[in-house]
Formats: sequence, C-alpha cells, structure tokens
Amino acid sequence: MSTTHYLDIETIRVFLEDKHRDLAGEIELYAESHISTLPTLSDDSAAREQARAVLGLLGRGGWLGYAVPAEFGGVSEAIDLRACCLIREALAARSPLADAVFALQCLGSMPLALAAGRDLKQRWLPEVAGGKAMAAFAMTEPEAGSDVKAMQTSATREGEDYVLDGSKIFISNAGLADFYTTFAVTGENDKGRPSISCFLVPAQTVGLTFAASQVMSAPHPLGEMTYKKCRIPGTNRLGEEGEGFKLGMETLDRLRVTVAAAACGMAARALAEATAHVKTRMQFGKRLADFQLTQQKIARMTTDLAAARLLTYRAAWESAQPESAARRITLRSAMAKSYATETAQRVIDDAVQLLGGIGVLADHPVDHLYRSVRALRIYEGTSEIQQLIIAREILQD
Repeated sequence: MSTTHYLDIETIRVFLEDKHRDLAGEIELYAESHISTLPTLSDDSAAREQARAVLGLLGRGGWLGYAVPAEFGGVSEAIDLRACCLIREALAARSPLADAVFALQCLGSMPLALAAGRDLKQRWLPEVAGGKAMAAFAMTEPEAGSDVKAMQTSATREGEDYVLDGSKIFISNAGLADFYTTFAVTGENDKGRPSISCFLVPAQTVGLTFAASQVMSAPHPLGEMTYKKCRIPGTNRLGEEGEGFKLGMETLDRLRVTVAAAACGMAARALAEATAHVKTRMQFGKRLADFQLTQQKIARMTTDLAAARLLTYRAAWESAQPESAARRITLRSAMAKSYATETAQRVIDDAVQLLGGIGVLADHPVDHLYRSVRALRIYEGTSEIQQLIIAREILQD
C-alpha cells in the first residue's frame, strides 16, 4: 500500500531533530493505514462511537505516549510539542475527529502532568498513554468563554474534601470521558477577584450529570455538564488552591501551537485534493490547472501553508529550548495559532471553490474539512484573543 504524505518535512527541517523526522514518516504510515480507512461520520452518535475506537487505536499504536511524561508511561521525559505537532498534523489531514481525540488526551492530562500529586499521576497518566482512559478539559461556561475569570462553578472546602456546584458548556468528550480536568472558583484573591483552582473529577462522581449533546456542523462529541454537590477528595486538586487559572493558561500556552499544527494538516489535505482535481478536470477544452486564476490560487495556498508551518514549528522548537522565556513562548504560540488557523480556513475555502460542485458534497473530504476547520479559530482562544495576546506581549515594557 502506498502512503499519501501530507507532512512537508523539508519546509520545517531546521526545527526538527532526527527523531522527529523519523516520527513523521512513522505517523504518516500509521495514519494512512489506520485512520484514513475509518468510516465517514454520519452524526454525533457515530462520532462518539468512533472516538472511543480511535482512542484504542492511538493507545495501541503508542501515539498517546507522546501526551504524558516517560515517568508515567510516556515516550519523552517531558512532553515533546514538536512530536505532538507532527502527530496532530498527520491525523488532522485524515480525520479531524482522530486529531481531536489525540488533542483532548493532551489537553485534559497536561494539568495533571504539571501539577498533580504523584499518586494521582500514577493513577491516571498511564491510562491516558495506553488509550484506556479518555480525558476532557472542562473550563468553558455559559457566561465564561474568553473571559475565564467570569467563571461561576464553585468548589467549596468541606473537611478534607471539595464540593463542586455549577455547569460547563461546549465540553469535548462530555459524557464520554473517564475524567474531567475541571476549573472552579474557590474564593477570592486579595484583589477581590475570583480565585480559580483546578480539580480532577472522575466520570463516576455522584452528582456529575450530562445534558443532551450539543450538535456541531461537523460530527464531534460535545456537550454540557452539571456539577451538583459533587464531592471529591482534596487530593484531587491539581496544584495549590487559587493557582488553577495560572495552570489553565500555562496548559493552553503550551498546546495552542498543536492547534496550529492541526490546522496545517487540514489545509495540506485540502490543497492536495484541490491540486489533484485541477490537474484532471477539463473545462473549455483544457485543464483547470492551465488557467491563470487557478494557478494564482494554488500558488497562494501553497505559500500561505508554508508560512503557517514555519510559524508553527518555530514555536514548537522554541518551547524545547532551555533558554526560552515564558513570554517568548506565549508570543510565538499565539502567532502560530492565529495565523495557521486563519490560513487553513482560507486554503480550505479556496479548495472548495476549485473543486466546484463536488466540494460541497457531504461525503467529500474537503467538505468535511470545511465544516471542521471553523472551530479551530475559536477553541483554546479565539483569533481575536490571540491578537490581543500578541499585542500585549509586544507592547509591554
């Protein structure tokens, strides 16, 4: 079986080590043979079923080991963002859902890796790496999206335990995950603003309930959650009380660059589909590829994708450098996430235009990409929030 390659290693070679170049070939082969053959999703019910199946596939393949440190069943001593970017790009090119499954394992477990007690890490992280426990990241609320500090879910200390009350919305893997990395208010700080802490809440916790799924334009396991007197032990708190906001932002800062990589994967697939089409589609007696307007689109799509990849892998490379300052990582990740997701939206839209009627058929991969890519400009910080972060980092003294 021949492998279709979507990762452009030559463009980003300067930011990769030999192990990453080897990994790129391995994940391309695996994604082509195991992920591209997954059945097309018809609805959210099918997405939920497939998400669990993909979790097992990725676990058995060893790919989820890149989401946790080696000490707890992972591959690298510290989470390797360049490796995660390569994996997400390869997965996203074949299946946005498979990419989401991998991404949520990283997002839901990184706060554990950064701040949990050893016993909690030992209980959950090997399960994450093996694809035996599905993770979720529960931060967003009806009145707290980009404005995280408007959060209302509370965690009240009662003896050695915490009792959680509140609700979350737009939570990927809601009702499907085995644990929820949950952010809740535990009081006020010295400025009178909400003090946020982070907790691991197992799915079987009494009082944790799930509403009907929220339906996205592209099939994806998403839903609402309610915490009603959910009692969890104090040892399930991740980090110190009041440090949840910092922990959440540190997690998002690190993983935003992998969202950019997923966007590059989706754009690469759309560009490949469009390029193959225009080389064979005949109109007015010649190929679409022979028209200058087609060539202009292909040139712009290719150039913009290369620029997005360079920003993405520069940020991922910089995160691994011991001399890198947190400020620089924050800036680079925001730039990569904003540019790559906006670029992917444009590239995929151009691909639909080049494909014409077949590009809007529900069973065509570019139509699925068109519906899937839109969310990347919103989750883990909207494009507008990224622009504010970039400006703040540049303008501050």
